[in-house]
Amino acid sequence: METPRPPLPPFTLETATEKVRLAEDGWNSRDPGKVALAYTFDSQWRNRAEIVKGREAIVAFLTRKWQRELDYRLIKKLWAFSHNRIAVRFAYEWHDDSGNWFRSYGNENWEFDDTGLMRRRLACINDAPIANEDRLFHWPLGRRPDDHPSLEMLGL
Repeated sequence: METPRPPLPPFTLETATEKVRLAEDGWNSRDPGKVALAYTFDSQWRNRAEIVKGREAIVAFLTRKWQRELDYRLIKKLWAFSHNRIAVRFAYEWHDDSGNWFRSYGNENWEFDDTGLMRRRLACINDAPIANEDRLFHWPLGRRPDDHPSLEMLGL
């Protein structure tokens, strides 16, 4: 049996909002092994056009992602929720190894098991090149500070 990952379904506005922030914090750690623990052993993802199945594949995917998407910083926002499902929208900024900056926008649909682990993640993402001076996410690498502007406050 997996170790529960509260908050657990059924979600309320408060617990769904908390789950989204915990996911954001995990991804901002850029630690593939840590992030993968939030997903079921046999979790299924669709990320852009890539299909990812299982924790080992999630770790491999995230390792490749953060080797390519440097100085990654992410903000997620709850969009909708139901019993064991959450929809989020997000934006993240990163640069490639040539110093070209991008802002990636998207949405995700999540489905959780009874222990609070995500068993399905469906992500649609678009990348937009940005100039360095147009960057909006300037906190030190890691968790986004609580007082940092939200997506709405940033006009995103």
